[in-house]
Formats: sequence, C-alpha cells, structure tokens
Amino acid sequence: MKADELAHAEIGDVAPLLASGEVSPVELTRACLEQIERLDGQINAFITVLADEALSEAGQAERDIKAGQYRGPLHGIPIAHKDLYYTAGVRTTAASRVLADFVPDEDATAVAKLKEAGTVLLGKLNMHEFASGGTNEASQFGIAHNPWNLEHIPGGSSGGSAAALATGMCLGATGSDTAGSIRIPSFCCGTTGIKPTYGRVSAYGVVPLSWSLDHAGPMARSARDCALLLQAMAGFDPRDSASVDRPVEDFTASIDAGLHGLRVAVPRTYFADGLQPDIESAWRAVLQVLERDGAALVDVEFTALEQSVDIGTLIVRSEMSAYHQAWFTARPQDYDPWLHARFASVRDRSAVDLARAQRARDEVRADFRRAFERADVLVVPVMPRTAKRIGDEDPAHLSVDLTYPFNLAGIPSLAVPCGFDSQGLPIGIQIAAPAWQEALTLRVGHAYQQSTAWHKQRPPISQGQPA
Repeated sequence: MKADELAHAEIGDVAPLLASGEVSPVELTRACLEQIERLDGQINAFITVLADEALSEAGQAERDIKAGQYRGPLHGIPIAHKDLYYTAGVRTTAASRVLADFVPDEDATAVAKLKEAGTVLLGKLNMHEFASGGTNEASQFGIAHNPWNLEHIPGGSSGGSAAALATGMCLGATGSDTAGSIRIPSFCCGTTGIKPTYGRVSAYGVVPLSWSLDHAGPMARSARDCALLLQAMAGFDPRDSASVDRPVEDFTASIDAGLHGLRVAVPRTYFADGLQPDIESAWRAVLQVLERDGAALVDVEFTALEQSVDIGTLIVRSEMSAYHQAWFTARPQDYDPWLHARFASVRDRSAVDLARAQRARDEVRADFRRAFERADVLVVPVMPRTAKRIGDEDPAHLSVDLTYPFNLAGIPSLAVPCGFDSQGLPIGIQIAAPAWQEALTLRVGHAYQQSTAWHKQRPPISQGQPA
C-alpha cells in the first residue's frame, strides 16, 4: 500500500497486515507523520506531536510482532489523544493557558489501556478550551479547521481528533462527550465516533468538564474501528467513582449480524424539527437503506426532551464552575472570555435549581425508555445544521439540542457519516440504544457502512487539492 493509502486505512483492514508482517508499524506511523507534516500547518489538529517517540514505539511494536508477541488488532496502530487525557511525561493542556505547562506523572486509565493494547502515540490533539464548547474556536493553541473547508469549524470540543482522522494524521483517536463533543466533530468532519454508556469507559485522568455528564470514548473512521478501540478502553476502574463494575462484552462479536429483525425508532417530534433540508434528506435516505437491508421502521414520540438543553446547561456550568473555582479565582486572566461568560451564567443560580435539574433527568430517561419499548435503536441526525463558518455568531449552527439528551440519559450513541450538504460539508446521523447496548449501535452502524461508502470519503485537502 502507498503511504497515503496507509494513512487513510481503517484499523480493521490494516491490522491483519501488521500481524502478518506485510506492513510495518514503522511504515504506518511514518505515513501518518508525513500527513501531519504536510497538512497540520493548515488544519492545526495537533497541540503536541511526538514524532521521535512514535517512531521508537512503532519500532518496538515491529520487533514484538516479529518475535511472536502480537497483542491484537491495535498492536502497532498509530493513534492520538485529545489533550485532556493525561499522558505520563507528555504535557496535557486541555487547550488552556492554565494547564499550558502541566506534565502528568501518570496516564489516564483509557490511555494506559490503549498503550497496553499496543497502540503507538503520535501526539496530543487540539480541542475547545477545557472542553467547554462545540466549535474549537476557543483554544489557546489556535483554531482548528475543518478539513472539508478551512473556513469552517471542525466541531468540538474534540475537533482536533475528528480533523486528524479525516486527513490521515492518525488511525484512531480519543474524545470526550459531555453534550455532544465526540458526535458533533464526527458529524462536522465526516468521521465516526461513539459516546458509550455512562460508566462504561473510565474518565480517571481525563480533565473534567462535568463529572455527572462526561463520557470518554473512541473516534475513528468506521464503526468497526470504534468497536476495536472501545474494546481496549472499556472496563471497570475503581479510581473513577462513576465507573460501573460490569463485564466487557466483545463489541465485534455480533457486528456482522446485519439488520434483519431489528426495529428502528423514527421520531415524529423533537429530532425531526427545524432540520436543514439536506440534513433531513440525508437522514431519510439512511432510514431507507436500513429498511431495505432488513430493519423495520417504528414511529415514536418524545414529550420531555425539549428541556434537555436547559437541564444540561445548568448542570454542566455548575459542575464546571466548581471544578475551576480555585484556578479562576487566582488566575482569571488565563481563561478565555468564553469561559468567563459561562461561569457568570450560573453565579446566581441556587442549589435548588441544580437539584431540580438533576431530578428532571429522570423525565428524559423515561422518554427514552418508552421509545425503546417499541424499538431496538433510535436513528436521528446529530445536528440540525452543518458546520458553521469560523467566527459566525449564529447559535443555531452550534446547537446541541440533538446530542444533549443522550448524555442526560447516559445511553450510548454512535455518530456515522451519511452524506454532504450543498456546500460539500459532511452530514451524519447518530444511532442510539439502551444502556450497555454499544454492540447494537456498532452493529447497525457497521451494517450501514457496509451498504454505503460515505465513511470512506477523503477531504480534498488530504489529496493535495484546495480546501
């Protein structure tokens, strides 16, 4: 395979080549580093690049594989971490001035698990400062750009992760999702990402935004690749109070089972309201593919989700303010004005307000429970609008209306690409299921991606064309 083909390969396709020795981890890592060198000056996906260290790790992986010590499908795979995952000996900034020089002495649990699986670390990825927004415009290390059009945002807060994946700078990445921060950039950049069930992946060693809503998860180019990454990341961790002691199933065991017999919920309200026309068309086309391939479509209604953004906003900003209180008191000048406004927005809210918001989450959960009594999965758009232009103040473009409910409910949701709008910007849908049913969302996502090729599309910039 040529270098650019390797850099854009799926993990599931290249892993057997690494195992057999047909492709070297060093060759694969070099291919990604070449993409970083060629493109990141325009994209700004990385905050820290670890070229020498990555090549050293790749060399060790090659020696281990040749010695018969193959660890599995992630062995020798070059990945990168969102820069709020602790990495021992490597700065972890959360794209902030406050942590600009912070070097952890230990790895986040998810980082350690992926390292144990044999991954090669290419570096740390750009993000919205402290994961506090959905655009990546507020980063102390500069704006990250959408590889499909450099004048547009890549989404956030895990925007660097999605942009790097779309351009062949890595084969897998980590993200975090509090209100949509894995799924929104996946939507904006035409990649795939899963927000697992709350408590499925440890958030220990991940700089928090909101303890009760943060989800750590993988981002990649396909549902199958997300399954492989999630397999390594998942599991109980006593150091994370939210972690659930539950056996980790094989997320790839049923991934090829197809869609026959599955019921897909199609909402008549909430998720269907106010959509950009080409997003609605792309979503309806996805439903047709799923129905053609054996799924049954079932109408459902939601009655409580309209309060999701208000509930989530109060919870997130209250918990964020609590976490940052000491730093913000001592170093207010080191926080972006965006964060000043967010802290101020909850200054006069009461403990009663927060308690009511937490209590209202039960109504959101109940809405989903009723839907899943009628169907196995829910398939809806990720956002009502495609990626906005950098600097655009229109809040409609930044909407988390369609992603927030799944964080409040704590249920898994997988974002997969499904087309492009009239400007050539990616569109994606999300596939949700009841708690602990990640394997089901991945199965549906994989089946859709087997029937379509949207997830294989490359941005023009990665092929040497203007973006």
